Formats: sequence, C-alpha cells, structure tokens
Amino acid sequence: MTVRRNKNIDGDQHRAMTDYIGYEALTQAAMRGVVREALKRAKANGGLPGDHHFYITFRSKAPGVRMADYLTERFPVDMTIVVQHQFWDLEVHDGHFEIILKFSGVPQHLFVPYAAITRFVDPSVNFGLTFEAQDKDAAVISPASELEETSGEADAAPASDAGTVVNLDAFRRK
Repeated sequence: MTVRRNKNIDGDQHRAMTDYIGYEALTQAAMRGVVREALKRAKANGGLPGDHHFYITFRSKAPGVRMADYLTERFPVDMTIVVQHQFWDLEVHDGHFEIILKFSGVPQHLFVPYAAITRFVDPSVNFGLTFEAQDKDAAVISPASELEETSGEADAAPASDAGTVVNLDAFRRK
C-alpha cells in the first residue's frame, strides 16, 4: 500500500493518507492486461501482423516461472525473450502465457506468469511498459483461482480520520 503524507488545512501537521483502493496495483494489473491482449492478438492472427514484435523481460526465478534448468542457470536474474517470427504453441491464459522458443536450435517450453514480467516492448511502434515488483500487485494480477488464501488481513480506516477540504480554484483553467 502506498502511504502519502499531506499537510492538513492548518499546514502545520502531517497525517498519513492510505490508499485503500490500491491504485498502484490496479494500474500494474491493467498494464499487464495490455500484454495479455497483445499476446492474444498474436495468437488469434497466427502470428504478429506487420512489423510488430515483442521483447518481454521477466524475472527468471519469480514464483510460477517454469523453464529448463540450464536457462535458469544462464539467466539467473531475468531473461528477455523475443516474440517475432519463430515461436510455437503460444497459449495465453488469465494469469500466465506459455510459448515454445528455440535456444541454440533446441525448442524450449516457457511458462511465464504475467506477475513475473518486468518489461514489455514493441519497438516497431515505439511502445513499452515497465512494471513494479510483483509483491506489490500480485493479488490484483493473478486470478482468484491461482492465489493462495490469505490470513484475512483487513485494513480498516481509522474512525478519527476526518476529511480534508482542498480549494481547486488554483488548478482551474481561466
């Protein structure tokens, strides 16, 4: 959760404002949804149209990532794959994608949860996304069926939290 400090109306005291909605995690999940939809379009069209191609970087030891041991040893922190002309058996699911790519001429199956992705780039249209660490937004990214039950952490707003009135006139167009 992101905590921001703001001055109250008097300007001399600080109080913590907590984002109970989780906008940062929702934004990360929405951006990972863009990756999922781009992969779905690649699968539906039988390949990427035009000059489109994807560079997808993911944490090689993130929870749920599955690939050959020698690839994990070769890329111990993160791995960037190129999805362009030579890929096979692309499967796009709600919480992950699977793909077969060749490494040194040998086909290898990769299983990559969206929560493990750190960057997604389509250089053909100068488009790119960078993602925050998984622990901040994994619950929003993963479907409920893929999450373990949590121990009931319920955040409640303090009863004494009074609202703040802010004058927006300074921000209005004149």
